[in-house]
Amino acid sequence: MTAQRAPETLVVGLVTDDGFPRQLAGRVVDGLPARLARDLDDETTWHVEHETRSLPLDEDGNIPMLDLAKERRAEHEWDLLVLITDLPRRAGTVPIASDYNVDHGVAMVSLPALGALRLRGRVSRLIVHLVRHLVAHRLAKAADPPRRILDRLRDLVAPTRHIRGRSDADEHLALVGLRGRMRLLAGMIRDNRPWRLVPNLAGAAAAAAATAAYGIVTTSFWKLAEALPELRLAGITALAIVVMSGWLMVHNHLWDSPSGHLERRKALLYNVSTALTLAIGVACMYVILFGLALLASIVLVEGTYFAQVLGHPAGPASYLKLVWLATSVGIVAGAVGSSLEDEDRVRRATYSRRERERQQRNRERAEEVNTESDR
Repeated sequence: MTAQRAPETLVVGLVTDDGFPRQLAGRVVDGLPARLARDLDDETTWHVEHETRSLPLDEDGNIPMLDLAKERRAEHEWDLLVLITDLPRRAGTVPIASDYNVDHGVAMVSLPALGALRLRGRVSRLIVHLVRHLVAHRLAKAADPPRRILDRLRDLVAPTRHIRGRSDADEHLALVGLRGRMRLLAGMIRDNRPWRLVPNLAGAAAAAAATAAYGIVTTSFWKLAEALPELRLAGITALAIVVMSGWLMVHNHLWDSPSGHLERRKALLYNVSTALTLAIGVACMYVILFGLALLASIVLVEGTYFAQVLGHPAGPASYLKLVWLATSVGIVAGAVGSSLEDEDRVRRATYSRRERERQQRNRERAEEVNTESDR
């Protein structure tokens, strides 16, 4: 007769960075015990506890996973620890979604690698996947996971593969190929929250609105907008967004220029995410300005006089083309207005807190290198 294993209780601690990691963990923590019992071992009593704190960075800009495991597990008497951060992580130059260390009972999840959509389900499945690795030597069922777990894992971050761990980790779940890097890029942009840019660019918004208002009441603008084809207006819009985004990036020194081939490869993705974050933020400003300008044109531009200037009846299309051109020119003027913004304010609006910490670490290391070179 086969002896039955005595039931046990395992406590899993979730420690998250403040901000979006805390919000996301708060949505999944209640359902995790049932999910762990269903997918790993229903004879084990699972408890999940959540703590929010600022995960520290070491001198190399990495989160000291093992040190945190010793500290937090001892303080709370947790059996396992899962750290959740919004800091993009790499093994060398390879972006990774997670890693773990069995001996210390700790794992880490990097949210940007999970993309920008369906994060609640993805982070839940990844936590279950990591806990399975941490308890594989204790639970027979976890050592040989059901096929459904592996099928669900493929949807976490695709495509992925496990690679040998570096430093503190036994193994990494790495993103591979162009599709994987595109998902990481989408996650980094989502983490930067580009929509925050609009309320933090008061000077740029004021300049853009003033210029758009001038265009709406200027008859030469009316004739020019009517003469331009839709394709040309679309091109002007795209150019305006690029001009303002580029100016914000250059004027506020948001471009990473590291030394060394490996550092440049790492910085490329950060620079692309910054450029797209700015472009999306400026596009949000464009949409808001377009709506306000359309309302202003309806109130200020009298239809009969509008038609008289154009030489033909002025319908909705004429109003839309006028607002289209005025908004695009206003956005270009907004780039000039953005010169009045404080650089730190723009950085706070453009980057997540973790990204700002990473950049600060890079600047400090660069200053140390320059100091040593001068000696």
